[in-house]
Amino acid sequence: MTLTLVREPSSAGWTFGVLYVDWRFQCHTLEDVVRTVKIQGETAIPAGTYGLTISQSPRFGRRLPFVENVPGFAGVRIHAGNRAKDTEGCILVGRGRDGEAVTQSIVAFAELFATLDRALTKGTVARLRVLSADATFPDGTR
Repeated sequence: MTLTLVREPSSAGWTFGVLYVDWRFQCHTLEDVVRTVKIQGETAIPAGTYGLTISQSPRFGRRLPFVENVPGFAGVRIHAGNRAKDTEGCILVGRGRDGEAVTQSIVAFAELFATLDRALTKGTVARLRVLSADATFPDGTR
């Protein structure tokens, strides 16, 4: 199973994107700004492909998707939240977008978590592919 996050260019303090599961639309995303030099708690993870598991989050006290082996980052999760101040380098999910926020985040997270947990429980290998705003898609489009 591949989750693909397609980013838009960063705005004044955040980065919107769209998350697909095996190229089917899943939800919208919100991250910190994409930067070449990391600012702790204010920078989106680098574009690339990462392992994806579910584990207990010490910070949130519950099981959350964990993005593995992100260079220069630790504890990157996918979770509910609405604004860039809620990310600290993590990926927030929402059913919609409004201004500088994602909306219906708890609902979007529950749907994504159920899909991912079901697949991982069956032994499916999951990965997260993060594409920069200027990436070329499999069909050759941008």
